[in-house]
Amino acid sequence: MSRLLAAITLFTSIMLTILLTIACSIPIIAAGILKILLPFPLIWRGISAFCNGMMYCWCEGLAALLHLNPQLKWDVEGLENLNKSNGYLLICNHHSWADIVVLCVLFRKHIPMNKYFLKQQLAWVPFMGLACWALDMPFMKRYSRSYLIRHPERRGKDVETTRRSCEKFRAHPTTIVNFVEGSRFTEEKRVGTRSPFKHLLAPKAAGIAMALNVLGKQFDKLLNVTLCYPENDNTPFYDMLSGKVTRIVVRVNLVTVDEALYGDYINDKNFKRRFQGWLNALWNEKDMQIEGIKSAYKNAGH
Repeated sequence: MSRLLAAITLFTSIMLTILLTIACSIPIIAAGILKILLPFPLIWRGISAFCNGMMYCWCEGLAALLHLNPQLKWDVEGLENLNKSNGYLLICNHHSWADIVVLCVLFRKHIPMNKYFLKQQLAWVPFMGLACWALDMPFMKRYSRSYLIRHPERRGKDVETTRRSCEKFRAHPTTIVNFVEGSRFTEEKRVGTRSPFKHLLAPKAAGIAMALNVLGKQFDKLLNVTLCYPENDNTPFYDMLSGKVTRIVVRVNLVTVDEALYGDYINDKNFKRRFQGWLNALWNEKDMQIEGIKSAYKNAGH
């Protein structure tokens, strides 16, 4: 692709994405305000269904915009046996803003509409922040270890936010998405945090442990999703907007949620240790899976 065409595609993608987001966000925000004014469960359920429908329209629009990548190919495994009538907890590695686009487009027809754990800063993004609020997505505020030492009263606030948000999802099947690394992967972050993995940051277990504990049997399965951009690993989101993404690799593994994964992560130290160990083992397998994907495409000459 020529530089001129890439620049034109980049501008077109940005403008169309902004217009799509505004067009879908305004009805969602209006519905969210109506939900505050009319606090009745029956009305809430109807409004939530409408908001999810508008988010589906947004996902369809993103799927259409991906056609600006004329050479894009998907390499996907594991979509079988997914069902929109079941609830899922989806955990995924986080490499780029492109990840959200991929998850929205790929799963829009297979599972209930995705609800993301979001950073507090995203609440202030025009249109999108209010729309996510209206969709009942939890906003998480991360605190550094040094900050928590100075302000111990803030410890556990994210977990409480998770608990309150998950309570809202009891009424209907929902897919809760958590990028458990807590931040997008970079080599600098990996080194700086002393991550034991080659392609991943160390996972944070509190959020998904609380979600499992609050919603319990409502989750049919845990979806362990691995994303990789083997030919656009450095700047996948920029390349996606520029029409230069050529390959998106997705592996979906259904993990059985057994009784051992339910417990009090905050107060039960033994359970916390076991749960973190289980998640670390899952992340180790994911790290090896990403290494295998990258090696396979490299050896194939892609």
